[in-house]
Amino acid sequence: MREPTFLILTALAAGTLHGYGLIQEVSELSRGEVVLGAGTLYGALDRLAEQGLIAVDRDEAVDGRLRRYYRLTDEGAAALATEAERLRRHAAAAVDRLRGRSGLAFGGAST
Repeated sequence: MREPTFLILTALAAGTLHGYGLIQEVSELSRGEVVLGAGTLYGALDRLAEQGLIAVDRDEAVDGRLRRYYRLTDEGAAALATEAERLRRHAAAAVDRLRGRSGLAFGGAST
């Protein structure tokens, strides 16, 4: 699973969001490292909906503009949990190996 997909699903795990809300939440979750453009986001949302990982929750008119809200499906939550566990295992392996290097503290700083 690519990082933007992981972050979109993570954002939706907390509740329904509209497109701009997702862009903001992904940026916040990644501490500004992942910034989604509208085209990238909506392409990903279409793909995730086709895969059954997310669904349209509702449409709402705000100031004359249609705002579409998305939600995580049970299948999406399961996929996110599987990916989070996979990433946790990989991160744990990296930490273990880094701790084994002489002269390096966790995080890569010299001691």
